[in-house]
Amino acid sequence: MISSPQSIDSTTVSTLVSDHFHPVDSKISEFAIAYPHLMPLLVQYHLIPNLIYESIIDRAIEPFSCTVAETTAAVQQFYALRELTSADSQQAWRSHYGLSAAAIAQMATRPLRIEKFKQATWGHKLESYFLQRKPDLDRAIYSLLRTKQQDIAHELYFRLSEQEQSFAEAVQLYSEGVETETGGLLGPVELGRLHPKLAKLLSVSAIGSVEPLAVGDWYLLVRLEKIIPARFEQEMQQRLLQEQFEAWLATQLQQLPQPDRVWLGQIA
Repeated sequence: MISSPQSIDSTTVSTLVSDHFHPVDSKISEFAIAYPHLMPLLVQYHLIPNLIYESIIDRAIEPFSCTVAETTAAVQQFYALRELTSADSQQAWRSHYGLSAAAIAQMATRPLRIEKFKQATWGHKLESYFLQRKPDLDRAIYSLLRTKQQDIAHELYFRLSEQEQSFAEAVQLYSEGVETETGGLLGPVELGRLHPKLAKLLSVSAIGSVEPLAVGDWYLLVRLEKIIPARFEQEMQQRLLQEQFEAWLATQLQQLPQPDRVWLGQIA
């Protein structure tokens, strides 16, 4: 079970820092930072919100660990990204920042432990979530003409329906939107990113059929060219896991004590 969010105060900061740094003052560039000065610096550099976010995540992933092989690979990648290729350079870098080898392992494996938390929490119900989201994830390619003149839209609807004029030509002559740059052709775009009325129309339209639609002051003529169904593939699964994770994090932030929510700008 995930524990409730806790407030971030100077005591909590000291605990978080001592978990990752040796019990000596840390040195960044040529500036030594004493522990008592950490909280004022976090405030000055507007880092308290980040600390709140990350501490919530750390509490959630605490039960999750990595195998020896996973940890070794993660640490190697961590050092490689920083071009620390020798044991001496790695030790010197850790010493400079007062970091222990265990702290490096924690940092290096953190992304993987977050992924394990996501999978354990939402992986088993991800397909049902996908089916729930699929109507918004399907993509459409469509042609669009829009004008604020109802009589022109009415006349063009009959012309286009009877194929008396090509859609691209009508767009160039009469459309009042950016679709004139593409001859009216737009997409592919996810239906969930469109105006709800347009998305609904495209979801039920027959391919090639010209449909009229009023949205605010605009009169639209829409022709569906193609629907590209969303598929439950690896990339989509990662996206949906991230969506669930971000929704969970937002809920956790709402449960924070008032002082922390003030930091996040959630209440006055």
